[in-house]
Amino acid sequence: MKKRRAFAASVALLALAPVSQSIAAPAKMVKSEVPSQLPRNAAPLHYSITVTPNAEKLSFDGNVLIEFVLNEDSDSITLNAADIAIRKVTVAKGRAAAMVATSSIDAAAQTATIGFGRKLAAGRYSLNIDYSGKILQQANGLFALDYKNPEGIEKRALFTQFEAPDARRFVPSWDEPNYKATFDLTATVPAEQMAVSNMPVAARRDLGNGLAEVRFGTSPKMSTYLLFFGLGEFDRITKQVGPTEVGVIVGKGNGPKGEYALDASAKLVAYYNDYFDTPYPLPKLDNVAGPGQSQFFSAMENWGAIFTFERVLLNDPKITSARTRQGIFSTDAHEIAHQWFGNLVTMEWWDDLWLNEGFASWMESKATAHFNPDWQSELGRVNGREGAMGLDAYVTTHPVIQKISTVEQTSQAFDAIAYQKGEAVITMLEAFAGENVWRDGLRAYMKKHAYANTRTDDLWNAVEAAGAKGLVQIAHDFTKQPGVPLIEVASAKCVNGSTQLTLSQSEFSRDRKAETSAKPQRWNVPVIAQVIGQKPGKTVVSNGAGSLVVEGCGTVIVNAGQSGYYRVLYQPDMMAALQTDFAKLPAIDQLGLLNDGQSLAFNEYQPVRTALNLVDAVPASASQRIIEDNVSTYGFLYGLFEKDAPRQAQLSKLSSALFGPALAKLGMKTIPSDAMLDSNLRSSLISTLGYMGDPVVVAEAKRLFDELDTNPAALDGPLRTTWLGVIAQNADQQAWDKLRKLGQSAESQLVKSTMYRLLGAARDPALAKQALALALTKEPGPTLSASIINGVSGDHPDLAVDFALANREAVEALVDTSSKSEFIPGLGYGSNDPAMIDKLDGYAKAFLSADSRKPVDQAIAAIQTRIKSQPRIRNETSAWLDQKAGQ
Repeated sequence: MKKRRAFAASVALLALAPVSQSIAAPAKMVKSEVPSQLPRNAAPLHYSITVTPNAEKLSFDGNVLIEFVLNEDSDSITLNAADIAIRKVTVAKGRAAAMVATSSIDAAAQTATIGFGRKLAAGRYSLNIDYSGKILQQANGLFALDYKNPEGIEKRALFTQFEAPDARRFVPSWDEPNYKATFDLTATVPAEQMAVSNMPVAARRDLGNGLAEVRFGTSPKMSTYLLFFGLGEFDRITKQVGPTEVGVIVGKGNGPKGEYALDASAKLVAYYNDYFDTPYPLPKLDNVAGPGQSQFFSAMENWGAIFTFERVLLNDPKITSARTRQGIFSTDAHEIAHQWFGNLVTMEWWDDLWLNEGFASWMESKATAHFNPDWQSELGRVNGREGAMGLDAYVTTHPVIQKISTVEQTSQAFDAIAYQKGEAVITMLEAFAGENVWRDGLRAYMKKHAYANTRTDDLWNAVEAAGAKGLVQIAHDFTKQPGVPLIEVASAKCVNGSTQLTLSQSEFSRDRKAETSAKPQRWNVPVIAQVIGQKPGKTVVSNGAGSLVVEGCGTVIVNAGQSGYYRVLYQPDMMAALQTDFAKLPAIDQLGLLNDGQSLAFNEYQPVRTALNLVDAVPASASQRIIEDNVSTYGFLYGLFEKDAPRQAQLSKLSSALFGPALAKLGMKTIPSDAMLDSNLRSSLISTLGYMGDPVVVAEAKRLFDELDTNPAALDGPLRTTWLGVIAQNADQQAWDKLRKLGQSAESQLVKSTMYRLLGAARDPALAKQALALALTKEPGPTLSASIINGVSGDHPDLAVDFALANREAVEALVDTSSKSEFIPGLGYGSNDPAMIDKLDGYAKAFLSADSRKPVDQAIAAIQTRIKSQPRIRNETSAWLDQKAGQ
């Protein structure tokens, strides 16, 4: 049953629901071999935190009483603290009188050392710290987001974001994942506002003068980065799933926009309860919506109180596209999966971050496919794998399990390797183990390590013990060394009604082809292959070579089902057969084949025409997602010839001829009976054809945009952002000014964030410069300005980087602390100008430490590779286009 009610009234009873951890649980000494930036002489048991935020002054007062164990005789302890001023510290043992202690802050190390004045014997103590802190305006620590409510009145809400290393900005603490403890949180807040945390409200007391004291229930044992506090003028809608109250918390008046996410959350909690065979342990699970956005994250899995930015949580019929609704579901699936993988069982240190993110990504795909089979979400997983391989094929890559030593390295670890490669490797290992054996291993792992910390091998050992013999070695190969295996199909011979495959293993690289071909790394690679329409066969390619016999004779697809993390290079005759029989392949193998074909061709493993002939083989009747991929390929080719107007005109005309009929069949308006994939395809066709200047699409975009002058609702609906995107890319001064006015008068923060982001998309360099200048004003708001600059970098990376470097301090103030070292390199990543290499290198040498420059090195590697490869790709593509035109 869906219900809406005031938060304080609805959750008081929930606070009485038990959790299975108590503050009396003995402290477990953190293993000495686990990395840490803190001494190992103490560990926390329980935090009792009291905060009084002053949203107007962007500051807060705090007090924390920490029950901790001193593991050895010591005269001091060190914990984490950042942007915190400590006023007073005392330490006590039991009921003995408290002793005044000293504090010394190391701002660079983000630590506070507490001196006792004498050596204390090992044992249990309490530490009381009185302190104050800052409320930030980017999403780190305790931060503020400003917005206008439905009545147009300026409002401010507070939220926290602590992953990876930012709980220390809210409370002095052992802010590392392996220091788990329980938490009590009490806050003094404006009486008319709703306070939210991980646990339900246990008590609320009116203090007078418009203030109230809110005390939350005791949390389970958890890591500091999972703590959450939110405060604002909120509504809460709920559903009951067994003993768990599932809620969505939104700004007042936005309740209906949260119902889609609430329905998804309720389904997902029940699904994960069953899949993990471990019930969700907290009495409630909220998803809290925040206005604005971050350059670092979209949502955060705080235990019992997920935080998600509105643009990936609220379903607004005026602007939310079908693809965004898919994103709402999948984001929900990801964050709720974390309640088990990451929250209940947590990695011991950030080098195993992928245990959180890779698994949440994998469960996201699995759950989305379970509830929405018609979305073909498994194809999204294949494209995710492609993104990971794109990063993993450069010399600047890193293993899935990587060495993390600093705060900055921790922030940079949240990349496609941790997420998408992690997901891809898990998908491959599940296929190797078998679905049931894999699930049994996960269930055993979850039960054994609940409320504790683990390393990657704890999981592999659990799955192998469940029956997946040989899995550990394969898992080690793919998580402890970087790179992308390349399986080469040397031959396929039909013998007595079966096909004998001879396979070899090399290594795919974007920037070291000669080196990796001559001396490739070795993996144990699980390979699945089949003759189209026949039963698949399996083998493990070891020591660089292998063979496999599969049923039947005919066209062979290797990596059938696309569960493997490797590329496949076929002999020319085999590729020709796949081209001929392309339509007979399932959509997932079509996509995998297209991705491999283009990556291998663009990186000189095979001719470009081989990949483009495959693109040409995609039938008009293919899956919508395959058509989307194809139109994207033509959009890429169009951009490749940015300095060759005649060739672009040829590609535009060809694309209109190829894809115009599909758009005409779908129509340019959304209809209620649209399937999700039809809606997504329509949006992709409009966007890409509009980008290429298709006259029909551009004319319709202008017509609808002009209609806004007399009918403000002319563009309302799922295609609103799509059509405005076409206008923004092709904007002149008049259109750009009109878009800006739409942002200024936006009826919601969700619409405002979309409009201002589009202002950075203009191709006209003069308008791009205006967008950059606008980003440094107060008009967009502190969390939207960075997205404008990022938008400009799409078509004008050199302009965006020059602007960011000239205004570095002002630009970095617009970016989350976690994103600062990545933001400027990210702007320049798409550049094809050799001068960008020196600009980024100079920036790194001047402003980044050696451990922070990885994003710069990655951008430079990508730019160097494109500069080298694009002339060849253009020449071979031109030859293919000319041949096609002559047919």
